[in-house]
Amino acid sequence: MTVETREVTTLRQLKTFVKFPLSLYKGDPYYVPAMYSDELNTLRTDRNPAFEDSKARYWLAYRDGRVVGRVAAMIVPKHEQKWGENYMRFGWIDFIDDAEVLSTLMGAVEKWAQEEGKDGVHGPLGFTDLDREGMLVEGFNEMTTLATIYNYPYYPKQLEALGYIKDVDWLDHEFTVTNRSEEKIKKAAELVAKHTGLHMFKGSKRDLLKLAPQIFEVINEAYSGLYGTVPLSEKQVQAYIKTYFGFVVLDYIPIVLDKNDRLVGFGITFPSFSKALQKTRGFMFPFGFIHFLRALRKNDRADLYLVGVRDEYRRTGITAMMMNQIIQTFLKRGIKKVESNLTLEDNLDILAMWKYLDNRQHKRHRCYIKKF
Repeated sequence: MTVETREVTTLRQLKTFVKFPLSLYKGDPYYVPAMYSDELNTLRTDRNPAFEDSKARYWLAYRDGRVVGRVAAMIVPKHEQKWGENYMRFGWIDFIDDAEVLSTLMGAVEKWAQEEGKDGVHGPLGFTDLDREGMLVEGFNEMTTLATIYNYPYYPKQLEALGYIKDVDWLDHEFTVTNRSEEKIKKAAELVAKHTGLHMFKGSKRDLLKLAPQIFEVINEAYSGLYGTVPLSEKQVQAYIKTYFGFVVLDYIPIVLDKNDRLVGFGITFPSFSKALQKTRGFMFPFGFIHFLRALRKNDRADLYLVGVRDEYRRTGITAMMMNQIIQTFLKRGIKKVESNLTLEDNLDILAMWKYLDNRQHKRHRCYIKKF
C-alpha cells in the first residue's frame, strides 16, 4: 500500500505523534523515551514560548491505517537573523525501516520549505539548542539519555540516500569516576580560586532559583557561537526554569561566583534518568514519579547536561573549580559512570575538561543538511 501523510492539526493527533516512538522502539534496550509531558508542551503552540516568532508543522505517515513515521518542520526566524542562513529545520523524525516512508515524510518537509522560499533543510534540530538534536550515527549499542536522541542504524543510511550530507557532528563521551585525579583537581581548583578571587556557590535551593536567570544569561553568552544556537527570550527562560529546576540537587550543580556574587560559570548534572524513563515509558504520572525519585536517591550513573562560562573568564581555569565539586559529589554519592551528552566536535574548551577523567568517546550525533 502507498504511504500517506497526514498533517497533525488536533491535540489528539499530536499525542499520537509524541507516542509513536514508544511502539517503534518497544523492547529496545538502548532506547530511552523522552519525557512525554515535556515533548507535548514543546510541540504545542499554546505552551511553548518559541512560537512567539517560530512556526512549525507536523506530519504522520500512515500505511494500511497504521502510523509508520513522523516528522516535524520548523521555521525559526532567530536562527535566520543570527546566522544569515535561510534554512528550515526538521526534527522529531522517526520511521519504520522503509525508504518510501522517509521519502514521503521528507518530501512534505521539503515541499513546505520550497513554498516558504527556503534555501535548504537541516536537522534533526529543535526550536532551541536545549531541545533534543542530532541523528545518532555511531554508538547504536549504547543506551541513550534523557537529553539525547536514539535511532536505529538505518536512519542515517536512508537519509543520506535522499541527498542529505553532514553539516556538523556532536561527540558523546562516557567517563569513569575514580579518586585517582581527585587531589590533582582539588589543587588546581584551589589555585584558580586564589588567583581569580572566585568562589563556589553554597546557598539553598531557593537561592539557586534566584540565580537561575543568570544561568541562562551565561548560556546566551557562552553558547552564542555554537552551531544552531539561538538567543532565548525571557519567556523561554522562565519556562525552562519552571520545567527543570524543580528536580535540581544542589550538590550536582556547581556554580562559580565572583566577589560580587555574580554568576560567572556553572555546570548542570543530574543522576541518570535513563532507566527510570525506560520503566515509565516517559510518563511521570500516575506512578512514574516514584522511579524518578529513586533515581535521584540511589544511582551509579549521572548525566552532564550543560556547562557555561562567561566570555571574560574563559581560559582562566575555572572549569577546574566546577570539576572539583562534581568529582566530590560523584564520589560521595557512588557515581561510577557519567555521560557527557552532546559536545560539538570543534568545541575544544569543553573537550579540554575531559582531561581530568578517564573517558571514551562512544557515540556520535550528526546534523544533516540538504540545499536546494
